[in-house]
Amino acid sequence: MRCSLPSNTARRSAVEKPADIQHCMCVKPKRVRLFIKPYCGWCHKAIRWLDERGLDYERIDVIADEAAFDEMIRLSGQDLAPVIDVDGEILADFGPDQLADFWNRLERKNARTEAR
Repeated sequence: MRCSLPSNTARRSAVEKPADIQHCMCVKPKRVRLFIKPYCGWCHKAIRWLDERGLDYERIDVIADEAAFDEMIRLSGQDLAPVIDVDGEILADFGPDQLADFWNRLERKNARTEAR
């Protein structure tokens, strides 16, 4: 995950608080697993979305691994891919827009947790 402060933030004095503090509140997840099916177009879009953002994740082929397929069903309640597990938060059968919304929600949640 890439988190950076806006360029003008670095020039502020130590006593000034940046108005856009959210930029420094990013928290890197401990574990990200993406359950995929190799022939799934949505799965390829999810892989591309994660890769474009430089995120570390484990790619799990549920067609090649029956135990992984069973785990995906247990986590998501269905057998459609992709399914992403981010530190126990599950998003199932999604497209890139839903993944972006899910990721943003997790970042906001983690920022509130870290701010406490």
